Amino acid sequence: MLTLRALNRATLARQMLLQRQWVTAREAVERLAGMQAQVPKPPFIGLWTRIDGFEREQLAKAIEKKDVVRGTMMRGTIHLVSRNDYLAWRMPIQPVLTRGAERGKGAYDPAELCEIARKFFDTRPCTFEELRELFPKGDERLMAYTVRMHLPLVMVPDDSRWSYAANSPFAVAETFLGRKLKTSDKPHDLALRYLAAFGPATPKDFERWSGLTGGRALFDELRPKLVTFEGERKRELFDLPGAPRPDEGVDAPVRFLPEFDNLLLAHDDRARIISAEHQPRVATKNLRILATFLVDGFVAGTWTVGRKSKSATLRLTPFIKLDKRTQKALGEEGEKLVRFAEEDAGTFAVRIED
Repeated sequence: MLTLRALNRATLARQMLLQRQWVTAREAVERLAGMQAQVPKPPFIGLWTRIDGFEREQLAKAIEKKDVVRGTMMRGTIHLVSRNDYLAWRMPIQPVLTRGAERGKGAYDPAELCEIARKFFDTRPCTFEELRELFPKGDERLMAYTVRMHLPLVMVPDDSRWSYAANSPFAVAETFLGRKLKTSDKPHDLALRYLAAFGPATPKDFERWSGLTGGRALFDELRPKLVTFEGERKRELFDLPGAPRPDEGVDAPVRFLPEFDNLLLAHDDRARIISAEHQPRVATKNLRILATFLVDGFVAGTWTVGRKSKSATLRLTPFIKLDKRTQKALGEEGEKLVRFAEEDAGTFAVRIED
């Protein structure tokens, strides 16, 4: 039997949120099984909260060296993953992307559109706005989406502060990386890496994180390599034999998570990190996942950084009553965060709202 707190502590340990780790940016991204990166900045915050002594240049250099790349992956969303993981996981993830593009099925031939796009992107890195000019007459946005879901592409970084422009150009992944994608479409390694980063978990949890179907059959195939537990809700939980499962009583320090952090998106049952009562307060109608902070390992509120001239202010909106000791801890950690996120500001402040 694993209690909810035991699941919480196990997941936090693997997510490097019980104690910051001394690892490289690439190693951290791999340990996290990728980082959702709809917007360029949040992964930098996500690594700052997990890596001891992290500086922005560490991830920027890994991106510049192509050790870490940004492209469409799990759930059909933009992720930062290591180069090796992109090459290994792109084919196993393809069914998710194909299913996402099915609304255009029959209207356009994906192979024909991808042939046009591959030649275009191989000429030079370009944006999808530029690509649309080459398409035949029709729904240009749908054609572009079809290409994005079928042709393995990565975004090309630049010297922007967070390594990517708002409208980054794309390149064909194999051309950009100078290596071929692995041809195997079996998701077994993906499932094992998921458990290493987010376990113990159910097949349904894996499906929610990856976007794939057939999780039960996959986990049954992997069962000889795994150990199983029973959760408080009588669900069978799978895990790697040697994975961290610390005592549920271990202290969990306050931590700040960026927008879209996968910790809030990687399970079908998210009670291990956020209560059902609070979940609607972090997911917006336009599909954004707000930046949050953890108290005793669980989501206890959201945060934003406001900038006025040279003054940067971190504002915390708690969901629960915070005692003075917790407020002090949030203030100290929060000041470090705002100094990192707005390093060119002149003054820094932390405000806890009522």
